[in-house]
Amino acid sequence: QVQLVESGGGSVTAGGSLRLSCAVSGRQYTTPCMAWFRQLPGQEREGVAAIDFYGATAYTDSVKGRFTISQENEKKTLILQMNNLQPEDTAVYFCALASDINHIAAMPPIRYFPFWGQGIQVTVSS
Repeated sequence: QVQLVESGGGSVTAGGSLRLSCAVSGRQYTTPCMAWFRQLPGQEREGVAAIDFYGATAYTDSVKGRFTISQENEKKTLILQMNNLQPEDTAVYFCALASDINHIAAMPPIRYFPFWGQGIQVTVSS
């Protein structure tokens, strides 16, 4: 199995920045796709950003130009750099991994991601 552990959440004021990290361990897949999702209470989980094995990225429209997804440490750490945060970015953020997506041209649907971290809170105040 795969283990995903998020870190780096917290509280900031509007216009601030946070850097989320997700440590990946356990079973290794040939061409994994990794992503960040977020969820507000009572709402469905939504895709924020994704990166495939070859480095192609995809973002939801509301974060384009503000968030950057990347990988470090030989792809064992997933990063989400969030700049110019706004109150509407407040949510629990989840790291996720899909084992059978080779290439992405857009944010993959949530149903393709069987492996999840526990989630981490991001709060942006106005």
